[in-house]
Amino acid sequence: MTDSQPKPGLIPWPPVIYAAAIAVSVILGMLYPLPWIGDLLGDILFAAGWVALFGAAALWVTAIRTMMRAKTTLSPTALPDHLVTSGPFGITRNPIYLALTLMLIGVAFVSGIAWFFLFAFIAAFATQKVAIEGEEKILAAKFGKKYRDYAKRVRRWI
Repeated sequence: MTDSQPKPGLIPWPPVIYAAAIAVSVILGMLYPLPWIGDLLGDILFAAGWVALFGAAALWVTAIRTMMRAKTTLSPTALPDHLVTSGPFGITRNPIYLALTLMLIGVAFVSGIAWFFLFAFIAAFATQKVAIEGEEKILAAKFGKKYRDYAKRVRRWI
């Protein structure tokens, strides 16, 4: 890469953003609990939450394994070694971030703390703005047409 090409940042924003979303959700859930529709649909939402949590775990593990097999970095602050387009990356360009978002939604449904649901979307939006858009510029600069073709074929989220 030359000096004019984008570089990764120094702060691993996605883990920081999702950790903050969890902390704020727990604190707000204790201090200012929001009404929850659990009385009406409690068992269904609880079950859906566990399905979301298992799905998030499976997606996360599969994405990590796919990246390790491709021998590319897992760090959001490092330059990628290879463009990974197989496994869950064939369905979404950001399976790890999607798994983290799905985890927050699952926790909301299991715990009944509505703040998790709200902060899942806030965390996803913040991650897209401070991490994903920059990562995509780096991938486009490093892998060129191959990345651009991949980005046309596969959605950013789902």
